[in-house]
Amino acid sequence: MLNKAEKILKDYYGFKNFRKGQRKIIENILAKKNDTLGVMPTGSGKSISFQIPALCLPGLTVVISPLISLMKDQTDSLKTIGIKADYINSTLSFSEKKRRITGMINMKYDLLYVAPERLKDNYFINRLKQVEVSHVAVDEAHCISSWGHDFRPSYRMIPEFIKVLDTDPVVSAFTATATKRVRRDIQNLLNLDRLVLTGFDRPNLNFKIKKGVDKKEYIKNYIKVNKNDSGIIYVSTRKKVEKLYKYLNRRGFEVGKYHAGLSPAERKSVQEKFNREKLKIIVATNAFGMGIDKSNIRYVIHNNIPKNIEAYYQEAGRAGRDGEKSDCILLYSADDIRIPKYFIEKSNLKPELKRNEYYKLQKMIDYCHTSKCLRYFILDYFGQKNPPKTCNSCSNCDNEIDFKNITDIAYKIISCIKRTGQRYGITKIACILKGSRRKDILERNLDQAINYKALSSFTIKEIKNYINFLIAEDFIKITNGKYPILKLKENSIDVLQNNKKVYKKDEKKVEKITADNKLFEILRKLRLNIAKKESIPPYIVFHDSTLKEMSDFLPQTREEMLKIKGVGKIKYRKYGEKFLEKIKNFALQDND
Repeated sequence: MLNKAEKILKDYYGFKNFRKGQRKIIENILAKKNDTLGVMPTGSGKSISFQIPALCLPGLTVVISPLISLMKDQTDSLKTIGIKADYINSTLSFSEKKRRITGMINMKYDLLYVAPERLKDNYFINRLKQVEVSHVAVDEAHCISSWGHDFRPSYRMIPEFIKVLDTDPVVSAFTATATKRVRRDIQNLLNLDRLVLTGFDRPNLNFKIKKGVDKKEYIKNYIKVNKNDSGIIYVSTRKKVEKLYKYLNRRGFEVGKYHAGLSPAERKSVQEKFNREKLKIIVATNAFGMGIDKSNIRYVIHNNIPKNIEAYYQEAGRAGRDGEKSDCILLYSADDIRIPKYFIEKSNLKPELKRNEYYKLQKMIDYCHTSKCLRYFILDYFGQKNPPKTCNSCSNCDNEIDFKNITDIAYKIISCIKRTGQRYGITKIACILKGSRRKDILERNLDQAINYKALSSFTIKEIKNYINFLIAEDFIKITNGKYPILKLKENSIDVLQNNKKVYKKDEKKVEKITADNKLFEILRKLRLNIAKKESIPPYIVFHDSTLKEMSDFLPQTREEMLKIKGVGKIKYRKYGEKFLEKIKNFALQDND
C-alpha cells in the first residue's frame, strides 16, 4: 500500500519524496495497528501525513481540528487537486450541515474535517456511526493537555468519541509545539503507542530580538523595505492593535486589523483579503492565528512579548510555511511583561498550573535576554536532543555582533543578591543597586546595604535588563510565582570568586534588504489573476517556493515542469501551460 501512497504524493501533490517523518507515520497508519503521535515543525507536511492515508484506506478519515477558518482553505486546496473532502463546523447553516452529513453517510468524502465541539452533537455522532470510519486524525493535539499552551476542554471529549465508534479506527495525532511533558500527556490521553519526533527546527526562519528601539518607527521602516511581502504584526491588546493599525494605515500601507472585538464577519473579511493578497499586512492580537494556512508569509513581528515559548514559536512559525527564508522578529521591552503576568495572576488555574505558567513566562523572558543562539534556546526548550549551539541565522549568531565584558556589573548584581539574603526580586535588587529612595527601600533600611548605589550610573531599566540576562545565562535563578525571588546558582559563585568572566553580545547590525526577482513577480501576478477567477487564495494555485523554483530553473516543457517541486499531474493539467507560456516569453525577452 506504500507504493500507492508514493504515487499519490507524486501525482496529487507534486512531490517526488516524502519529507522526514512522513513515511513512518503513513506506514503506521496504513498498518492499522500503530496509533501514532507525530511531532513535526510547522510547514513540514503534517497534513499530508494524514491526507494520503485517507486516499489509501477504505472508508472515511475524520480530522478533528480547532482551526475553523483553516478547514475551508484545506478542503478547497484538496478539491483543487481532485481529492474528495469537506468540513462541518459552526460557520455553516443548519441545512448546509445536514446536506454534508447526508454526503458523509453516502460516502462522498475521503476526508471530513470537524471541530471538537461537534463531538457532543448526538445527531452528528449517530449519523457518523452509520459510516465506516477507518481513521481519526487529531490536529493541534497539544490542545488536549492542560500543561500545553492552548488547552481546550472540548479536546477531552476525543477519547470517548473514539471509543463510541464501532469500527475501531486507527488514530493519529499531530502537533508542532509540545514539550516532553506535553508529549507524554497527549500519548497517555489518546492512548498512542508510537511517537514520531522529527525535531522542532525551522531552518528557513531567521530569529531576531530588537531591544530599545522605537517600535512604531522600526515596524514602519521594516515593512517599507519589504513592501512586496506579506507579514503579520502581533500586538498584545486590542487597543494597541487599533493604534498601530491607524499609524500604518495613515502612512499608506496595505494593512488590516484583527482582534476578538471585531464581528465574525469583519474578521472573516480581513482574513480572506489577507489570504488573497488584497492586504499585505495584518496587525492582530493572538486571536489571529487559528487557521492561517497562507504559505508565503515572509515575516512575523511581535510588538510585545508573548506569554510563553510555545505561543511564540507557533505564532512566529506562521512565517515561511513554504520553506522560503522568512524573518521572525521580537521587539522587546521590559514593560511588556506586565500584561502576560496580569493574565496569569487573574486566571482561575490550580496553583500547580499557575506556577507552571509563571515558569513558562520566565523562559520567554530568558529568551529575550540570552546571548546564546536563539534557535538553540528554542530547540533546547522543546527537548530536542543535541541542538546545534550556533545557527548563523539569528540575531545572536550574527557575525557583526561584538562581545562586551560585563563581569564587573555581574559581580555587583550577584554580590547584592547574596548580601541581602537572597530574599528579593528583580525590581528591589535593581533599586538597591541604583540607589533608589523609594519608600519600601528606606523602610527596610536597604539604603544601608553595602551594594547600595553600586550601579548608580545605570537606569533601573538597564540594571533589570542585566539581571534578566544573568538569569537567562544560568548565573541566577528566579522562583516561580506571583512574587518571584532571585537565588544564586553555581555559576554565580564562580563570578564572586573571580573564576569566571561574563560576556554579553552587543548588537550593531541593521536589517537586510531582499532583492526582487523579475520572473518571480511575473509568475506571482499570473497566480493572483488565476486565484481571483477561481475565488481561492493564491497559495492554493502554487506556493511561493514552487514559483521560485520555476524562476530559477526556467522549465520549457511539460516534462521539465513536472520536475518542479509542487507541480503534480493534476495541477499541471489545470495551470501548467499558462505558467510555461510566461516562462518561455520571459526567456525569449531575456535573450533579446
